Amino acid sequence: MTIFSKIIAGQIPCYKIAENEKFFAFLDIEPLVKGHVLVVPKVEVDKLFDMPDDYLAGMLVFAKPIAHAIEKSFDCNRCGISVVGLEVPHAHVHLLPINSANDLNFTKGKTKTTPEELKAVQEKIVSNL
Repeated sequence: MTIFSKIIAGQIPCYKIAENEKFFAFLDIEPLVKGHVLVVPKVEVDKLFDMPDDYLAGMLVFAKPIAHAIEKSFDCNRCGISVVGLEVPHAHVHLLPINSANDLNFTKGKTKTTPEELKAVQEKIVSNL
């Protein structure tokens, strides 16, 4: 069972943004920038393009209102999306408020955030959904 499956099952706490029968979205606790959200399928599939077609298509539809909420919540040019998937063997996409392509650079250091900061970011995004 991956760490994402444990989060979905409620075995590990998270800062949940949204959920439906197929997908789950929550804050990255070591974000590249404030507002960094992970969107994962509830089925455990390692690679994004190995997901069933209905999940692959549905993931973007699920992410769409979250992306709009991120754009409303943070001073940014747009909500960027990235698929890296190397750190956890469970398909996922990263949604981040960005102002340049460099804001999606996953080789730069992640930020340390306090639980209070994460809770504030969660509340801000959820209030804009």
